[in-house]
Amino acid sequence: MFLKCNRRMKDGKAHRYWNVVENRRLSDGRVVQRQVLYLGEINDSQREAWRKTIEVFDEGSRRQVALFAEGAVAGGLSADRSGFGMALAPALV
Repeated sequence: MFLKCNRRMKDGKAHRYWNVVENRRLSDGRVVQRQVLYLGEINDSQREAWRKTIEVFDEGSRRQVALFAEGAVAGGLSADRSGFGMALAPALV
């Protein structure tokens, strides 16, 4: 998926309308573009946010996005997990 821009002159002004588009291969071998989502006129910061969102959800990339910076440990806890365990409580009958 990717962003596609359609430019149009309206009342003497240039307008840019954005769509989220995906390429599909048909059974006869042709590739066609399918509009997934119409975004309309969006500003540059919104366009960049959509581009990043599409990059994350793009089916072809199959990459994992890190939630935390490389090597960061949540809450300042030690990365040593040897002390963690699970004990089951006796069943109450």
